[in-house]
Amino acid sequence: MPVLNPVERTALLTAALRAAETRRGDRLYEDPYAAGLVGDAGAGLLAEIRAATFPPDRPRSLPSTPDYNAIRTRFFDDLLQHAAHAPETTQIVLAPAGMDSRAYRLPWPSHIRYFEVDRPAVLEFKADRLDGVRPRVDHRTVAVDLTADDWEDRLVAAGYDPSVPSTWLLEGLLYYIPEADAHRMLERVAAISAPGSRIAADIVNQAALTLPHMRGLLDVFAGWGCPWVFGTDEPEELFESYGFDVRAVQPGEPDADFGRWPDPVPPREVKDVRRVFFVHGRRR
Repeated sequence: MPVLNPVERTALLTAALRAAETRRGDRLYEDPYAAGLVGDAGAGLLAEIRAATFPPDRPRSLPSTPDYNAIRTRFFDDLLQHAAHAPETTQIVLAPAGMDSRAYRLPWPSHIRYFEVDRPAVLEFKADRLDGVRPRVDHRTVAVDLTADDWEDRLVAAGYDPSVPSTWLLEGLLYYIPEADAHRMLERVAAISAPGSRIAADIVNQAALTLPHMRGLLDVFAGWGCPWVFGTDEPEELFESYGFDVRAVQPGEPDADFGRWPDPVPPREVKDVRRVFFVHGRRR
């Protein structure tokens, strides 16, 4: 079985969180494949996150990672399903795909082509874990690093058509890559997205990278070799500079709550507080 590097191993954390959510009676979604995708390392990664987030000797000061992940997954589930049922949408791209199982666990219209882009080791690991499970959509994998010079060409070779609208999900990506790489990623996605294409992503603000009370969580990811390195306080402007008109909502706001976010949501004008944004919109 392929060995995953530190950044790739965070995909196992997401699978572990989704498996735990699926076991809840009040779950926001059901992922019957997450437990099988976790692998041997996932439970340990989840235990480290829980220990940092819910310390036994003091009140929680970090955001609740399990609640955040549940809300993020459901938010993007709903967004992708809505996009897929729009007649102009024929292709969906997950970049990176990680251990995501939406191609297998959600119903998809027959006109959708569903592309998963990720490093070869990730896609090989997932294919091994899902051996014998059939996707519920026309499913195309593109085994390439998103820093490669030719990933767009490989995506097109897999059947992606840059001339028609697409929907892109950049989930769990932007805060792990340097600012210049984040800008380059958005530039490259915009360049192969026809007008009317949709985009969605999650991103943190700059304070989330530096506030002292965030250290417990940040140190866990840094210790795994995949620190958070990029955040922005102006996500709308970031995406708009590459031709996307977007909204940014925070977990706990009316469109991104689902009855699960446990903390207050400070108004955007309040400074020096941690924030996560779910960004979504369309290509002009």
